[in-house]
Amino acid sequence: MTAATAQGTPATGSEPVLISVYIPLAVTAVLTVLAPRLSRRLAPRSAAWALACAALVTTVGWTGSLALLAFTAVAQIPQVAAEGHWSVPALRAEDPVHLAVAVAGALVLVVGGVSLILAAARQAHHLLWARRECARMSGDSELAVVDDDTPQAFALPGAPGRIVVSRGMLRCLADEEREALLAHERAHLRSRHHLFQTLWRLTAAANPLLRPLADAGGFALERWADEEAAAQVGSRRVVARAVGRAALASSSRASRTPTLAVTGGAVPQRVQALLAPPPPRRTLPIAGGALLLALCCAGLANAASDSDQMLDDAQRVLCAASITHTSAPRPEGLHHGQDVCCERRIRGERAERHG
Repeated sequence: MTAATAQGTPATGSEPVLISVYIPLAVTAVLTVLAPRLSRRLAPRSAAWALACAALVTTVGWTGSLALLAFTAVAQIPQVAAEGHWSVPALRAEDPVHLAVAVAGALVLVVGGVSLILAAARQAHHLLWARRECARMSGDSELAVVDDDTPQAFALPGAPGRIVVSRGMLRCLADEEREALLAHERAHLRSRHHLFQTLWRLTAAANPLLRPLADAGGFALERWADEEAAAQVGSRRVVARAVGRAALASSSRASRTPTLAVTGGAVPQRVQALLAPPPPRRTLPIAGGALLLALCCAGLANAASDSDQMLDDAQRVLCAASITHTSAPRPEGLHHGQDVCCERRIRGERAERHG
């Protein structure tokens, strides 16, 4: 090994790190634009699952990429380098990421982490409130009718969940429309749609770019419940009338639409979809999304591997500097007892190459 290498000249280029570490960020941006549009062309159940997978994978990729970007700056702090036993000059010579980009990545990562913690606390509070409300309501049946003139109907997740309907809502609907309304809310509970909502809200908190995807997911859940209700009552038109009348009745009386309510989502689009034939199964959007998610995972894995290789090279530089310049003062970050470890490591690498 030459003296130039021992003083910190990198053994490998940094181009792979620069490219691959940004792939998950680019995939997230692309899916944020395309996923909400493509999800409306899918069957609602497939759309909800696809959006959930996209949110989960892209959030992991987003967080991992930001962490790798931030670590390129953190790793150059002398105290951190001393603990990791690598050469700070070698890392600086590699210069994989501009310092401003690394600091920005660290700030976004911290803000996203704080936002995620707050969102998780809100979701936990909401779920606990729903369970308490389910236990507080009288009766053991799935349906709970409240004596309230305000038209409202929604599902409360719990163990088990409850369907809450006001007398004001029941008076607005005909018998077959009431059946459709109950089938809609029952579909929310049976398919555990509150778990999908929790996932989208948490991922959107960690990555603000995913908020449009979370909104599209909420619409997909309402459409999923609509299709389940239409299959149960045997009439798409009846469900469309129930959704439309419930929305008209509650729009002028209720100030806020509850979670998993029959009046949630974009009601005109839901009614239009119910008056049309059932959506066909499409595999092309799902296949395209799967390829993008695979690209996201591959980019993150490659960036992590390149970062690990960069740190390995910096450790070799520190070891080589210690062995080559035995009469000189120890390089920055090298402890007194590390000389023997460095020698064993280099000898082991040489044995592997010659073996």
